[in-house]
Amino acid sequence: MRTFALNLALALVWAAATGRAGAANLVLGFFAGYLALWWLSPILGGQTYFRFFPKVLRFVLFVAREIVLCNLRVAWDVVTPRAYRRPGIVAVPLEARTDEEITVLANLVTLTPGTVSLEISPDRRVLYVHAMFAEDPEAIRREVKQEYERRVLDLLRGPPEGES
Repeated sequence: MRTFALNLALALVWAAATGRAGAANLVLGFFAGYLALWWLSPILGGQTYFRFFPKVLRFVLFVAREIVLCNLRVAWDVVTPRAYRRPGIVAVPLEARTDEEITVLANLVTLTPGTVSLEISPDRRVLYVHAMFAEDPEAIRREVKQEYERRVLDLLRGPPEGES
């Protein structure tokens, strides 16, 4: 956390030094600070920050891509004369166990257009998802498990033993 705060401070120093405080310049300053801190990491420590930050960035880019693609699919269904939607409810078995993991996964599913998390089973092992395009429930289940849940667990738990 200390390294992240230092990185934010470097981004603000960058913006002040360049005289431009726009979003693009702050992002550029953040990445310049990240590179400087990475270069100085043997002296400063904070190695976990340099492993965790790329994971967060990949996760954010994945979520942004999914939101755009799903928005396009929903928009296409709205503007075409023929409706392609086949709504349904799909039960997705969960590997996520903690409140944090389940909450992030359920919110990610709901954030993606065309799907809504409805309920968690009482034993917390199944997530019920309403999907706008549920013509193939197994494909929905596979996407939530292999794309969403895998990425959430990787972000919150780290990679499985033996992987890095």
